[in-house]
Amino acid sequence: MKKTILLFYFFILLWNPFQSTAQTYGQNGMVVSSNTVASQVGVAILKKGGNAIDASIATAFALAVTHPEAGNIGGGGFLVFRKASGEATTIDFREKAPLAASPNMFLDGNGKLIENSNHDSAKAIGVPGTVAGLYLAHQKYGKLPWRELVQPAVDLAQKGFTMPWGLYFQALSYTDTYKSNEFLANYFKSDTAKITKPGELWKQPALAQTLELIRDKGQDGFYKGEVAAEIENFMKKNGGIITKKDLEKYIAVERKPIKGTFKGYEIYTMPPPSSGGTALIEMMNMMELANFDSIPFNSTKYVHLITEVMRRAFADRAAHLGDPDFNKNIPIEKLISKEFAAMRFKNIDKNKASVSDPSKFGQSYDGNNTTHFSVVDKDGNAVSMTYTLEDSYGSKMGSDKLGFIFNNEMGDFNPVPGVTTTDGQIGSAANIIAPEKRMLSSMSPTIVAKNGKPYLIIGSPGGRTIINTVFQTVLNVLGYDMPIDKAIEAMKIHHQWLPDTIVYEKNLLSPDTKVALEKMGHQLQEIDTLGELMGITYLEAFKVYVGVSDSSSPDGGAAGY
Repeated sequence: MKKTILLFYFFILLWNPFQSTAQTYGQNGMVVSSNTVASQVGVAILKKGGNAIDASIATAFALAVTHPEAGNIGGGGFLVFRKASGEATTIDFREKAPLAASPNMFLDGNGKLIENSNHDSAKAIGVPGTVAGLYLAHQKYGKLPWRELVQPAVDLAQKGFTMPWGLYFQALSYTDTYKSNEFLANYFKSDTAKITKPGELWKQPALAQTLELIRDKGQDGFYKGEVAAEIENFMKKNGGIITKKDLEKYIAVERKPIKGTFKGYEIYTMPPPSSGGTALIEMMNMMELANFDSIPFNSTKYVHLITEVMRRAFADRAAHLGDPDFNKNIPIEKLISKEFAAMRFKNIDKNKASVSDPSKFGQSYDGNNTTHFSVVDKDGNAVSMTYTLEDSYGSKMGSDKLGFIFNNEMGDFNPVPGVTTTDGQIGSAANIIAPEKRMLSSMSPTIVAKNGKPYLIIGSPGGRTIINTVFQTVLNVLGYDMPIDKAIEAMKIHHQWLPDTIVYEKNLLSPDTKVALEKMGHQLQEIDTLGELMGITYLEAFKVYVGVSDSSSPDGGAAGY
């Protein structure tokens, strides 16, 4: 009887015409990313005998070609790797401040922030980390030759790939918006003088040449030689401060993951300079104390409670978190402890909103355009990786000779030392600019294990909202027993302590709940969507992985086999 019920459930999963987003199944491996072509590149590597790290490297380089708004070799990010044996580790390839950086570099003579200078200038470009991070992951844990992992991206850039509609709409918008930006105005053109149209091949010969150097010389193909020389030359011409010395000195770092538990599940996620892992575990610890039977999903009680949980975690984020190589006393163990969560949970008023006090805590700015992918191989090795350019298309700047876009990650530092305001500008010391320091991030690549095996591999883009979209998705699966597609598509909210506002997804929060929350003292703001989650879960009964790409990602997709 039990087997019959399980088979019926599996049939419904496969054939339900009312599913909110498509599911992909694979018994031997799965890749879910923001671009279907890149996911297929990753699966091809798995089929050749590569492991999850190999597939991640190939997928990441492919995304640098097919998903230029966030896929990159001009940015940085984080990778969480859980081996089939249960051992877990992380690779930190977050961008660094250049050697010439200083705490006041974006301030005028009166100590005021020069408007948008930390986002919209060449000085906002941090030293890229992506190539070094992928190379370190390969050297330590890869299986196939490096050349085989980079070659698919070279082919995509050199031979071209079919322009999808989602990317085409972006191309039209950005080309029109940035007419005076010669690099971006010509970026989406291929063999003709016009923007590549859907159905046509978009070729990127300059990027192909850069990728060939990386393929042939490893990370030295990026951080030394002609690419490094051209990066320095570009910076000198455009007011940037990155030099060849900055590039030569850049290293990716392997770090011990943040680990937590929730009702018997094991959660592995990213440590600082990502703030995502610490905040995620702190919030999951608080929610473990809640009575889910009395808090219906999407109810006023639910939205109020998770708002208050978010508020406390983001306040702690602002007060304590930054680059651990520059902040030796970050109280991580305290922040992720069950005891600390109990103290934080205890002072939540179940009927009234708390007040966010900018004189005590705060949170830094994060851009909204990042990309995430999740990977698992036939042996159960799992990777959750998030990387970014910061804003969509980063700094909007790049060299025609190199073919890639530079980040604008310096904007993730606290720009004005000691000044915290109600609009979200933070001045706490942990994330003040310093030479070679890595800026604080919200990226939250996460792997959940159940009974010693990978159960949920999840992550999202979304800048400052990443932490909360990942948190709610993990909570939906582990706390509310939602299948992965429903958990990803379900209503999300965001509260980051400052500004003191609940951001909610349009049409997904009931009018009655909105009114009730306002009566409790909450302020609310509508937004189109939060996050673009890419997830994999495991159906133990059928020994099959289920991959789901958020429907808000127009070109996203899963590939399995």
